Amino acid sequence: MKEFFKYVLATIVGVLALSLIGTFLMFIVIGAIVASSEKEVTVAEQSMLVIDLSQSIVDRAPNDPFEDLELPGIFSLVKTIGLDNISKSLEKAVDDDRIKGIYLKLSTTNGGMASVEEIRNALIAFKDSCDKPIYACADQMILDQKGYYVATVADQIVLHPEVSLDFRGLSGELTFFKNALDKLGVEMQIIRGPNNKFKAAVEPFMLDKMSQENREQRLVYMNSLWNHMLKGIAEARGISVEDLNALADEVQTFKKAAAMVENGLIDAAKYRDEVLDDMREITGIEGTEGVPIVDVKAYAKAPVKGKTKKYSRNKIAVIYASGEIGAALSAGEGINGDKLGKEIRKVRQDSAYKAIVLRVNSPGGAVFDSETIWREVKLAAEEKTLVVSFGDVAASGGYYISCPADKIVASPNTITGSIGIFGQIPNFGELMNDKLGITTDAVGTNEHSSFISLSRPMTPYEKQRMTQYISIGYDTFLSHVADGRGMTKEQVDNIGQGRVWSGENAMEIGLVDEFGGLEDAIELAAEMEGLEDYRTIALPELPNPLEEMFKLGGNAKTRILKGELGDKYRYYEYMKKAAGMNGIYARMPYDIYLN
Repeated sequence: MKEFFKYVLATIVGVLALSLIGTFLMFIVIGAIVASSEKEVTVAEQSMLVIDLSQSIVDRAPNDPFEDLELPGIFSLVKTIGLDNISKSLEKAVDDDRIKGIYLKLSTTNGGMASVEEIRNALIAFKDSCDKPIYACADQMILDQKGYYVATVADQIVLHPEVSLDFRGLSGELTFFKNALDKLGVEMQIIRGPNNKFKAAVEPFMLDKMSQENREQRLVYMNSLWNHMLKGIAEARGISVEDLNALADEVQTFKKAAAMVENGLIDAAKYRDEVLDDMREITGIEGTEGVPIVDVKAYAKAPVKGKTKKYSRNKIAVIYASGEIGAALSAGEGINGDKLGKEIRKVRQDSAYKAIVLRVNSPGGAVFDSETIWREVKLAAEEKTLVVSFGDVAASGGYYISCPADKIVASPNTITGSIGIFGQIPNFGELMNDKLGITTDAVGTNEHSSFISLSRPMTPYEKQRMTQYISIGYDTFLSHVADGRGMTKEQVDNIGQGRVWSGENAMEIGLVDEFGGLEDAIELAAEMEGLEDYRTIALPELPNPLEEMFKLGGNAKTRILKGELGDKYRYYEYMKKAAGMNGIYARMPYDIYLN
């Protein structure tokens, strides 16, 4: 027995020792990663600045030392590229003699239409400010339409001879779950605001195809987005909109690059060695030497002579509101009403901040959180100049929190509107009783003590109360927009009813004030406040690399799934959101993915 305990004790000590050693080594590796992320970036002479549009495009680059970490055979985290880094890098590259040109690395573009518009406009501003060339190249199977739209500002668009340009017009597909839910014995009890016939977020659970209203609104905003893209392409490539539509009707997808040269959509079909020769010519490198490159993520941190702004006591807060609105959000993603409200309140109460720019990129979400944020935005707008900048999406709850602003700036390609709310209560009674053999029973002290249950249909009284609550919520939404935009509630209702609009449509009906990106919104806020010198402070503050290290467990799950599933991640994300929907929402009808 003594020998047995001795061996057990030795085993326990060995396991503990290995655990300690493993933990120690892990912290050494993490420390090395963090240290390398903080190392000063050096830029070689005769470099090309690379913008890789295949990375996930976000408003604000994360301060994450693990983002470029890859463990072959285990996982790879999805890489991101921040609009802030792209803007900052292009501004610096104008006067940096080390940067000889821009290399656009093209493939499938992982960003929304408004993000693509901001990048394209930043590249146009770069071209207007210097004579450095922009070279766009795709050598990965297919170049998508969003990537091509950005590429049309380039001095040269080059495709690998075997690469195809996906040019066929915009389309969107919805997935409907009603028949599957019927088979499972699950009933989704849905109540929409009065006359919210365009509020289609719930249609996948109540229909097996799009309603006429939903089909109509989708066609209107998709045509707006497509026509805006065609106008930009036509101006850049010297091809009429009519001819571009004819090419799209023929479907260019799967045609070889040579055919794209022939019809004028691109400039040349070249192999990688030929592209490298072009790079050498642009940078002035002779012989067979490699061309130095630096990506925007690194270059944004690189010091550039003459590009250090003078210190200013005047501060403009740039507050980011990105993701789904709701308190119970996993892995730190999305917008928490209390946290964002507190951030806005701190800025409002700080006299050093002269103006606020709220960057909204959200499809909406929980009504209560939206109301919490709206209140703080309204109070801030009463005391300081407040401009809202819309990203890819600022709809439903995203518009709800924005409407008190002095000015709203959007891209023509922003998706916005969706002024409406809905309630959704699942009834699992048939699934539990008939499919699984699980029954429930209840007792209560009063007539309606068991008010709303997930194991039975709503009673007429419950439905009436729910309808009343939704109606009051929609009326509140209308009142907020009417007050913020200087309209009557009737005027807002006419353009509301849950209907989704493009930014271009929204300008026509008075929901936005100006076209532009985040930088335009910042300049507008400074102009309105009469600031000649200022500095911007991005909020909320990003976690430092060590904090990101301890968040790895939560964020990594999502990032790994995105890395592994690619475009298919959206189906997992949609089902996850749908499973958690239970209550009152101010959310746009669906997540929009345009092909």
